[in-house]
Amino acid sequence: MCRVVDLQQAVLAKNDGAAHALRTALAARGTAVVNLLSSPGSGKTALLERELTLARERGVPVAALTADLATENDALRLARSGVPVKQVLTDGLCHLEAPMLGRHLEGWLPEDTRLLFVENVGNLVCPASYDLGESLRVVLASVTEGEDKPLKYPTAFGLAQLVLVTKTDIAEAVEFDEAAFRANVQRVNPGVEVLLTSVRADRGTGLLLERALAVGAGAAAHAPVMARQQGAAGHHGAGHDHDHDHGPGHTPDHDHDHDHGAGHTHPHGHGHGHGHSHGHAPTGPAVAQTR
Repeated sequence: MCRVVDLQQAVLAKNDGAAHALRTALAARGTAVVNLLSSPGSGKTALLERELTLARERGVPVAALTADLATENDALRLARSGVPVKQVLTDGLCHLEAPMLGRHLEGWLPEDTRLLFVENVGNLVCPASYDLGESLRVVLASVTEGEDKPLKYPTAFGLAQLVLVTKTDIAEAVEFDEAAFRANVQRVNPGVEVLLTSVRADRGTGLLLERALAVGAGAAAHAPVMARQQGAAGHHGAGHDHDHDHGPGHTPDHDHDHDHGAGHTHPHGHGHGHGHSHGHAPTGPAVAQTR
């Protein structure tokens, strides 16, 4: 059992190093990363599409990278905003990691990008443990998911620097208890800001963009107590609460290209035993072509 813990710590330490390097490199060019985490079906893609559209209308250079286990549906939706979008298919990997993100940004991210929104895999367990070099970590929860979500996923909500509640236009219909949700968030993450949003009702849209721009301009992001405690204890900054099966004969962190014909290749970035990821260029407006 100790060997498993040691392996986990080694993997996370390697990720932390890559995240630090990525954050430093992007900051030097004036780019801030916003890491978006949520359960599947939270409305994350719909809200992000609205925020990207607002950014384009306001002349703010932004881009988005979205990660899913399969399909390019989210990238095609986000591309309707008219900003650069890239799809990463993880083929079973339950989260993004900093080295993987860095590889997919090489040669793709426009130099003038002020904000890069990363739509992480829909999952509140694995993604919570990995720093992606972000400047702002945002956790979203819809009113349909229940007021106790923060207590069920304390690492995800405990390390959030901003919490967004989505689909508030149906809050009354599903009997969402806003006060109870806010109280539960504060139990695991005292002082974090909670914002209410609804894409359909156009409520709270633009707030995510405003908070992200402020942090990108140098404003201090919320410092979660959990992160400070883990840092003081010498633990991984984002916590770690799940096991990894690396399997026999695994070779971590290697890249290879798949040639799909006509000179079109998809670079694949492997994590540590969960599968592999590759950047896709789905057809549609403003979706990056990976060649």
